[in-house]
Amino acid sequence: MTDTRDTAQRTVPRVGTTASRSRLVTRRDITLFTEISGDRNPLHYDEERAAATRFGGIVVQGGVTTALLNAVVAEDLPGPGSVFLQLDLGFKAPVRPGDVITGTVEVTSAREDKPITALDVRVTRDDGVVAVEGKAVCYTEPL
Repeated sequence: MTDTRDTAQRTVPRVGTTASRSRLVTRRDITLFTEISGDRNPLHYDEERAAATRFGGIVVQGGVTTALLNAVVAEDLPGPGSVFLQLDLGFKAPVRPGDVITGTVEVTSAREDKPITALDVRVTRDDGVVAVEGKAVCYTEPL
């Protein structure tokens, strides 16, 4: 069997290239993420307690919000075979059930010698508010 990983032609992403995906966030997302993570923070479930906080109501877990970035990276840019090597995120604003969020990545650098791509990343709510922003480095395994 021949290992084609070394000989496969790969496309190096161009600096400035962007990709985005959008989705509606629901209370079911909170429940599913809780099943995976065990995060039962009252901010995600208790309307009364969450309303009394600076957030003013229920917010979804950060992992739900940032999961959209995983989809953009793995499906679109850099694409299939891509995984995060590094992720540095700032959480700027809450996301609530009912918000439509858009995850966007933009290539800031791409190595010619290795399948490593640096990205600016952000998640924006449908009202235009940036909920999350940061930087990522991805490795793309040739598939």
